[in-house]
Amino acid sequence: MSGKLILVSHHLCPYVQRAAISLREKAVPFERLTIDLANKPSWFKAISPLGKVPLLRVQQNDEETVIFESAVILEFLEETQAHPLHPADPLARARHRAWIEFGSAILNAISRFYSAPTGGAFLAESNALAAMFDRVEVELAQDAGRHGPWFAGERFSLVDAVYGPIFRYFDVFDEIGDFGILNGKPLVQAWRKALRERRSVMDAVTPDYPRRLHAFLQAKGSHLSTIIQRNAPATALPQARSA
Repeated sequence: MSGKLILVSHHLCPYVQRAAISLREKAVPFERLTIDLANKPSWFKAISPLGKVPLLRVQQNDEETVIFESAVILEFLEETQAHPLHPADPLARARHRAWIEFGSAILNAISRFYSAPTGGAFLAESNALAAMFDRVEVELAQDAGRHGPWFAGERFSLVDAVYGPIFRYFDVFDEIGDFGILNGKPLVQAWRKALRERRSVMDAVTPDYPRRLHAFLQAKGSHLSTIIQRNAPATALPQARSA
């Protein structure tokens, strides 16, 4: 498919990162336009029905079509661009889509974790996250034919594109404290390491992403914010007001 692609982004959004990773894995040229979700431009409000990123603006034949919701953007790219990231087998593809949905559930759990207002709620959310990654560990262990660093073994897939931004959170969490969420999960840890070193995953954020996320977490007014303020105060950035 020819035409210009513009990915409307936010510095911290993990759903934007999914699309950026997919585009880079497919070697598709695209422009990235970053906005502040705390001060949304009027043009963005006009074209984003849900007021969220990512948006993919597809420009061709002097017309523009706006695609919203990350899952829809990923499927659009699969249907229109070379180098598919989904498996060809329908059953395997369905399994991958299911674990992508599980990845979205993990992102929701991560949000509850860093937003937990009290120590008790924080511990409960930490345990819930650990249990979710226990399920991921079991899934990786059950795939007897898996030989390689990725979810599907040797072949990088959309599941990997989804979990790369998930694990990126833990790079920052680990600098704040030892919460033990990924402890005792060697397959998950190996997958995390491989994704951290993947060029498309690295390039999905700007170099100052850790500082921006740290500032965002500190400004949340949550129990995790209290831990940050007690252990390692940081200066908040205006751009880090929304995730």
